[in-house]
Amino acid sequence: MASIAATELKIEGVRSLVRFSGRTEGEEAVVFLHGNPGSSEDWLDLLAATGEFSRAIAPDMPGFGKADRPRNFDYTVAGYARHLARLLRELGIARVHLVLHDFGGPWGLAWAAEHREAVASLTLINIGLLPGYRWHKYARIWRTPVLGELFQLSATRPAFRFVINADNPKRLPDKFVDRMFDDADWGMKRAVLKLYRATSDFDGMAQQLGDALKPLALPTLVIWGDGDGYLSVSYADVQKRYFDAEVHIMPGCGHWPMIDEPDRVRELLVPFLRRQTGR
Repeated sequence: MASIAATELKIEGVRSLVRFSGRTEGEEAVVFLHGNPGSSEDWLDLLAATGEFSRAIAPDMPGFGKADRPRNFDYTVAGYARHLARLLRELGIARVHLVLHDFGGPWGLAWAAEHREAVASLTLINIGLLPGYRWHKYARIWRTPVLGELFQLSATRPAFRFVINADNPKRLPDKFVDRMFDDADWGMKRAVLKLYRATSDFDGMAQQLGDALKPLALPTLVIWGDGDGYLSVSYADVQKRYFDAEVHIMPGCGHWPMIDEPDRVRELLVPFLRRQTGR
């Protein structure tokens, strides 16, 4: 495993922590994007493994992890895609292999649709294009004014542990769950409410992004836990409509297969990225 280091970048006044492994320079890189409620720490194992053969980075996106949570940031899919574009430009990265999870999927795919010359491959972990998707139970609460705020304010550590584990086939490590809870200050909770309330038309998003990306026939690795209570495993094969996708279903895994079965996910991801990098 390669070592992992971290730095801070300020992109148009917004400070983001960026973890990196492998080469520190070069225009090609593997870029890991977390979702909600995540951070670059979700990727530590895979970041170290990828750093053995490629430049690899994992940023904390605005509102999450150790990044800033400015009130005036554009907490929309388009806003996050613009932030990612500026971050990659600051790092001198021009050829990108995206590894995406949860809301990192819409952010990364929206960036890819605007930078088709720069995206080289995709890895989609429990995310992708979601035609016809309907929000899960917690998202519906977050999207509801007043109720969402009350729900966020009432969260306690024991309740958070119970909710996360109740929706996952396997008990998640306490350290992983506690880290997510500790990151969830009011700035992050406010970011989540704004992001979910600004995102609605999954059919339109799938159509728009699919039209932009399908002609590229991007080599794509799809990994999906079959016990995901938020994003149905039925969407795994849907990705074949849009990408040159190989699909792997993870039995007994939930929304975070890289946490539930880290060795198996690494065994799938590393050979795929080795084949894609350096082409």
